[in-house]
Amino acid sequence: MKLATLKYIGRNGRPTRDGKLVVVDRTLSRYIEVPEICGTMQEALDDWEATAPGLESVYHRLNAGEETEHAPFDATNCMAPLPRCYQWIDGSAYVNHVELVRKARGADMPESYWHDPLMYQGGSDHLIGPHAPVEIISEDYGIDFEAEVAVITDDVPMHVSLEQAPRHIKLLCLVNDVSLRNLIPAELAKGFGFFHSKPASAFSPVAITPDELGPHWNGNKVHLPLVTTYNEVEFGRPNAGIDMTFNFAQLISHAAKTRHLGAGTIIGSGTVSNKDASVGSSCLAEKRMLEIIANGKTETGFMKFGDHIRIEMPGPDGEPLFGAISQFVIEHAICQEEVRYTSAFE
Repeated sequence: MKLATLKYIGRNGRPTRDGKLVVVDRTLSRYIEVPEICGTMQEALDDWEATAPGLESVYHRLNAGEETEHAPFDATNCMAPLPRCYQWIDGSAYVNHVELVRKARGADMPESYWHDPLMYQGGSDHLIGPHAPVEIISEDYGIDFEAEVAVITDDVPMHVSLEQAPRHIKLLCLVNDVSLRNLIPAELAKGFGFFHSKPASAFSPVAITPDELGPHWNGNKVHLPLVTTYNEVEFGRPNAGIDMTFNFAQLISHAAKTRHLGAGTIIGSGTVSNKDASVGSSCLAEKRMLEIIANGKTETGFMKFGDHIRIEMPGPDGEPLFGAISQFVIEHAICQEEVRYTSAFE
């Protein structure tokens, strides 16, 4: 099943913060509204056992051509599947990436990182859609993209076991977890984690149920290439199922070690990375570190205003799975803060 959240104008004439939930067909060409089942993605996740069967039925009828009230699907009208959520947690499941990026900033790699997942809790009140711009105040911050896969859960009990954790994975999506690399060292030196260095993350137009991946969803990993195109040139296509040290069941279990996770919790994989450098990278920082290893110096700079990033995961036959994240980097106009914040939900 494939679901999306479209921009929606409320009764007061203003865009709603949570949009409206729609069911999208397998080819991402048509959608249908489902107000009789639930109005938003969060409502669906809050009572997944009750809402999923109805949504699944609509999905099958839509694919079979039995739904006559459908409309053309346009990803530019999408918000993030969950425009705001109760919890956005990002892991670092690809320890190869962690090791390289830490080297890039002169930090040692503790042995424990191979056995105990890294996680940070990101800002969940403002998650942006696949075509929303990456708004940054200064290029000096060291703007970087990070292509990731994420899962969305229902309610997860505290201390959930590895065996039970997969049952709570209801949807998957793609993420551009933007990082401001030049702000990271000073923040981490304070010993309290990321904050300013992690602006709003962007999400794919569509979230899908694991069964849409067929045999490529195996071992609680997605075994397909994640393709990143930077300024219209392919940057990397590492396979998300290779070199993933911690699978999504392990990430969920780790996140729930001391707390319950509410329905609609999003858990990211961290930047997808393969040890085989020939497949490219999913962020600029990793490529920069590989350049230092190979040539003793960095040749690749960070993103500039006007740069374009595209992140997608085609199916094995080239069919669209999640749709594409397609964003331009723009300078945030400080004098228009209120206008821009409002427009983010339009």
